[in-house]
Amino acid sequence: MTVEVAVVVAEPVPAFELGIASEVFGVRRADPELPRFGYAVCAAEPGRPLRTSTGFHMTPSDGLDRLDRAGLIIVTGSAPPVPPPPAELVEGLRRAAARGAFLASLCTGVFTLAAAGLLDGRTVTTHWAYADELATRYPQLTVDADRIYTADDSIATSAGATAAIDLCLHLVRREHGADVANRVAREMVMPAHRSGGQAQFSRQPVTPRRDGGLAELLDWAADHLDHDLSVPALATRAAMSARSFVRHFAAATGTTPAAWVRAERVRQAERLLERDGATIATVARRCGFGSADTLRRQFRRVRGVGPETYRAAFRTGA
Repeated sequence: MTVEVAVVVAEPVPAFELGIASEVFGVRRADPELPRFGYAVCAAEPGRPLRTSTGFHMTPSDGLDRLDRAGLIIVTGSAPPVPPPPAELVEGLRRAAARGAFLASLCTGVFTLAAAGLLDGRTVTTHWAYADELATRYPQLTVDADRIYTADDSIATSAGATAAIDLCLHLVRREHGADVANRVAREMVMPAHRSGGQAQFSRQPVTPRRDGGLAELLDWAADHLDHDLSVPALATRAAMSARSFVRHFAAATGTTPAAWVRAERVRQAERLLERDGATIATVARRCGFGSADTLRRQFRRVRGVGPETYRAAFRTGA
């Protein structure tokens, strides 16, 4: 079944975030096996050209009535101060939430979801520059400015700029599995996945040099997930003290060694669960989790479901 995707825009339309949503959900992919989406850009006045954040104009294809049949609604936003959303949009978002549509915001689109009362009691994120304003305006939210995106079973929010790519790929992964999301990312010439808990920015690129330093260590670790990847073991391989290694690792990647290793092992488990008929215990050993119980616990922590449930949903070639 084709998933209907509706992207909500208002003037000034954030050109970058709209482009990301359009690239992930609105482009017919070169790989014919990848899913296709019904895609529409919606505004209160369809057909009226809207100025974008970079000065050119774009014309929304649909009105807000399109929200009533969308399974995924993505709300964009302009730089603060964000004006209150129109009543028609608030009502449309509330109806969509009530019937079970998935709602997502890119960057400051979170202000619109918050104004509609759909985020009360949730942990959310936005661009780090606007996090304090969001928390002040909506104290009923928990604003985590250190995350690139947050997601649960019905609502997701992203930080600014490239974090929108990560969230959109996460939404593809959520519906179609890691393999499909990875293939979409490959067509976009993008890394396959950054976890939502990764920091919004770091002092250095993740892999500043491909011929040495942490880049080689990360490549080696990703290829040897069944090895000892504890901090002492990795620090020894990097020829650093454990304390120095942790500091350099965080500065380079924006996360901790343990969180990075866990995310890599879960991604490898996803690939094996989708393509391999091995037992859960075997998958656990091959990914470095050691036991089936540890795999189940860590997989559920990251993905929200157990490995058996994930395999049943996304196994290919069965």
